[in-house]
Amino acid sequence: MSRSLRHPFGSKKVFAPGGDPKPAKRKVRQPRMRPSRFSVGAMLDAPDTSQARPLLRLRIAGIVVVGLFALLGLRLWTLQVLQAPAAAQAVAANQIRVVQLNPTRGLILDRNGNPLVNNVVTEQITLSRVAAQQYPQVVGDLAALVGETPAQIQQAINDPRYSLYKPVPILSNAPLSDVLYIKEHQSEFPGVASVATTQRNYPQQELPGPAAGGYPAAQALGYVGTINATELASLASQGYQAGDPFGQSGLEYQYESQLRGSPGSQQLEVDPQGQVVGTLKTTPAVPGDNVVTNIDTNLQQVADNALATQVQNLRKVYDPQCNHGAGCYPGASSGAVVVMSPQTGAVYAMSSYPSYNPSVWVGGISNAEYAALSAPANSQPLLNRAIEGLYTPGSTFKLNTATAALNLGLWSPTQLFHDTGTYTAPGCQYQSTTCTLHNAPGDGALGYIDMSTALTASDDDFFYNLGAQFYDARATYGQTPIQDQAAQYSLGELTGIDLPGEAQGRVDSQAERLKLHAISPTGFPTTTWFTGDSMEMAFGQGATVITPIEQAVAYATFANGGTRYAPQVAAAVVSPTGKVVKRFTPQVTGHVTLSPTNYQVMLSGFEGVISNRLGTAYGIPGLTSFPGGLAGKTGTADTDPGKEPTAWFVAWGPTADPQYVVVCVINQAGYGATAAAPVVSQIFSYLATHPVTPVSLPPNQANVQATAPIPLPGAAPAATTPAAAPPSTPPTTSAAAGTTG
Repeated sequence: MSRSLRHPFGSKKVFAPGGDPKPAKRKVRQPRMRPSRFSVGAMLDAPDTSQARPLLRLRIAGIVVVGLFALLGLRLWTLQVLQAPAAAQAVAANQIRVVQLNPTRGLILDRNGNPLVNNVVTEQITLSRVAAQQYPQVVGDLAALVGETPAQIQQAINDPRYSLYKPVPILSNAPLSDVLYIKEHQSEFPGVASVATTQRNYPQQELPGPAAGGYPAAQALGYVGTINATELASLASQGYQAGDPFGQSGLEYQYESQLRGSPGSQQLEVDPQGQVVGTLKTTPAVPGDNVVTNIDTNLQQVADNALATQVQNLRKVYDPQCNHGAGCYPGASSGAVVVMSPQTGAVYAMSSYPSYNPSVWVGGISNAEYAALSAPANSQPLLNRAIEGLYTPGSTFKLNTATAALNLGLWSPTQLFHDTGTYTAPGCQYQSTTCTLHNAPGDGALGYIDMSTALTASDDDFFYNLGAQFYDARATYGQTPIQDQAAQYSLGELTGIDLPGEAQGRVDSQAERLKLHAISPTGFPTTTWFTGDSMEMAFGQGATVITPIEQAVAYATFANGGTRYAPQVAAAVVSPTGKVVKRFTPQVTGHVTLSPTNYQVMLSGFEGVISNRLGTAYGIPGLTSFPGGLAGKTGTADTDPGKEPTAWFVAWGPTADPQYVVVCVINQAGYGATAAAPVVSQIFSYLATHPVTPVSLPPNQANVQATAPIPLPGAAPAATTPAAAPPSTPPTTSAAAGTTG
């Protein structure tokens, strides 16, 4: 049998043939190690141990590339489509300049359509800024031609009021010889051109005489100048630009938005140097509307002439009683006239002396001319004294005191007062001559008089008494009964006239004195209010000052029975073709209560001023002959010591149906009857034969387009040369400070 190498009993050990098995060596036991699950190959992802994925990488790279191209395409689309208009506009802005074209300014017409202010076409010489920089010699050549200095030309070029892309105006209303010379020698004047433009024109005339140097209603019309920085800052949103014309005063300012029109525009193409090389598009300007006023030009000329002539005559009459008997010629430094409708508030005429001609503003005013118009030594002709002048009212204020006394029951219509020619202030503590007041110089004792007679004769003692009684009855009638009544008549209040710059008057009271003292303690040291102060205020003296327009509104309110209207200079706005754009209707601003009995008592007194022998304006030519009769009131108010008093006269009529109220005031002129009343009489003499006609709406286009002035009115009667003022008695107290009727 064969032998196996294995153990016969199944051992797995193998023995070498022919020998005994060697004894087995015992294996040294090692520490047991657990197999690690960490695979370096897996971490390294070696090519021989992980599968490659090239398609995934290509997809990712493709997505990235496609995304970048998408972003690039989106950006290109944004630039070429969405932002293309803005980019084109930005490019165009570098080569296109838009220049504003000024519209033709609207006209100012009188109530009959006659132009008080219109426009004329003139030639204007201009100079390009770019040309002036490129050819400096043109500045001197142009200066020599137009009669200016090179510095003046350079100043105009540097003026920031003018657009950088519009030629600078050098000479307005250029002579034809200069215009032709420039056109014939254009090569010698690079950048210089003559262009047709419009400018303000004043076609009417004044009557021969002292008023001839002025212009009808000059201050009411106003003037046009270049818009200033303050105006531009507030009006830039309305399309105004530097260098634009702008109304500076009067109706030109008040109705600027209507007169201005709508500016046009011109698109200019410029080269990289900023020089204009062509015009791309022009949008024409729309002319402004015309303003039709309530002014009657012929009546205005009569009022201007009457006032100016009377002032000149007053200055020639020596008054030996002036300045406490030392004698003087009246200063007659200034004055005003207002003619108004009591039924509507329409202003028919408005004069201010001294006056001027607004044509001085056309083309620019010189410093010397402006200084002359603004100088106090020349009485400041630019001021519209009809609405800006403040004057002590004197006896014209008695309208308010009489109304308050009758309305409140302090005095009855039939109640009598014993006028002895003097009045002693009740409760006077000193019992001296300072407590005794006198009637106006020349007025003696009138005996027993009622309210009507007191108004007719302008009796001061009567109104001293009312002022004292109101003071004593403060517990019953309040602290300011007369002042409150005056406010209802408009005194001390703005009237609301459609003109800029209206001054507000002041009616004396303790409250007003406290205000004045706070402003100027040295100028207004007195803040007390006693019986004498109330007496003084009751007949229009003291610290009371009013404007002529306030006076006109007050008496117009009484004349029509108690309805107060705002004065209105403008009647309507019409288009250049004559279409009525807007009518201005009467504006009621208040009421005064006047019972029929009280009204008749006062009206009778005012009628007596003119028609009664006791009247302070009795016998003055032109007043007693007016159809339908007139009523009126004189006023004489002392102001500065040693100077003539301020003269007032107010009249209205016809008395049964008042159509006109006329107010005249002349400063430092003398007595109201001799200084102011003759002016009013001339105006009513004219109105008697030339009544004011209704406003022509729409206006007659033949009148509107007329270039020649309307015929002057018939020569008004010569102004009455006043006689020397009657002797004046020095006042014994401040309460009797020289007022008369």
